[in-house]
Amino acid sequence: MVVDEVARRFCVNRWKNKHGAHQAFDAGRRLVLVKPMSFMNLSGAPVRLIASWYRTPPEGILVVSDDMDLPFGRLRMRAKGGHGGHNGLRSIIATVGEEFPRLRVGVGRPEYDSIDHVLSPFNAAERAELPAVVAAAADGVERWLALGIEAAMQFTNA
Repeated sequence: MVVDEVARRFCVNRWKNKHGAHQAFDAGRRLVLVKPMSFMNLSGAPVRLIASWYRTPPEGILVVSDDMDLPFGRLRMRAKGGHGGHNGLRSIIATVGEEFPRLRVGVGRPEYDSIDHVLSPFNAAERAELPAVVAAAADGVERWLALGIEAAMQFTNA
């Protein structure tokens, strides 16, 4: 949702399927938007292939992921780090290392099965808040692009 919002804001609408992901390239901003289409725990391969194709170092890759350890709607950006139990991040770390920035979007920890939680639709209260959460996350991505990781972290982690 966040990647789609960034694409909408930048008027990027030409997607292609390559290397196991939907990709859109904005030459003016030197920006590649990527949505891996593999299973989440295999996200690393498309990220590595696309980063290699565009000669993007790990610090030039911003990964946006959900996070059950953050309350719903809470954002947290880091310049680098571990996977925190997230299998998608674990896969990306295995292919490009830990030196890439990431924006974690809180989805909350359920009282029931966590797999069902991340695969289920948002509840009514969450759906009401979701547009603001997605917009704030996209604002963080824009700040990262325009001003760098420190400014983006100050904004998203406030």
